[in-house]
Amino acid sequence: MSRSSSSRSPGFGISLGITMAYLSLMVALPLAALGAKTFSLSWRVFWETVTSPRVLASYRISFGTAFAAAVVNALLGLLVAWVLVRYPFPGKRLVDAVIDLPFALPTAVAGIALTKLYAPEGWFGHLLPFKVAYTPLGISIALLFIGLPFVVRTLQPVLEELGTELEEAAATLGASRWQTLSRVVFPELGPALLTGFALAFARGIGEYGSVVFISGNMPMRTEITPLLIITKLEQYEYAQATAIAVVMLLISFVLLLGINLLQRRISRKVNHG
Repeated sequence: MSRSSSSRSPGFGISLGITMAYLSLMVALPLAALGAKTFSLSWRVFWETVTSPRVLASYRISFGTAFAAAVVNALLGLLVAWVLVRYPFPGKRLVDAVIDLPFALPTAVAGIALTKLYAPEGWFGHLLPFKVAYTPLGISIALLFIGLPFVVRTLQPVLEELGTELEEAAATLGASRWQTLSRVVFPELGPALLTGFALAFARGIGEYGSVVFISGNMPMRTEITPLLIITKLEQYEYAQATAIAVVMLLISFVLLLGINLLQRRISRKVNHG
């Protein structure tokens, strides 16, 4: 028996086969069908479809608001996870449970609730000196709501495993609080924080239900790409819809690949310290 085969865990072949078959059916096959439908267009029609002013505006809105919301969620999610792990306080279990609410709440319900709150005549909207609903800011708020749990739940296990021993050791060696956070804590949290950011960003790019109500769906101003794809499908322009989806998929893949490469680089730097 060869060394490579003997070092593998029992059941490796069956497990790998099931995994590849599942991924092929659930991921590769739908993506292949998406590409096949897109290839029915000529190059000229494809290019005109994906570079029209309305489509380009929807890309800017979708990726811009998703990125902004993911950045804010990364900062706030780190703070929330830190408080939940490090500090005891009354109602902690309730707060911890509320974090998961966006996972269980239908996104359309969340969109309606946020619209009612931030509309010009809403509970919060009429108190604000600026408009929130039916603007890119409203879209970002919806994405903040649905993206926060991804960051918090990614950071919590890392913070719990990290404990306070390293911080106490740094303090006994004379490190200030800021030095402890910047040189001991944050490097350990970096990969997990990037993972949470990537998850929130990816969810925000494809989000539809919670955004469609609060955005107002105004072309060139607040129309997101998922809504534009739905519009194309309703108009029976299936090939154009898949063309837009393919471009969005490629951009998302490149961005997430870059984030994963950065995460791996940070992980190696931390491990080889």
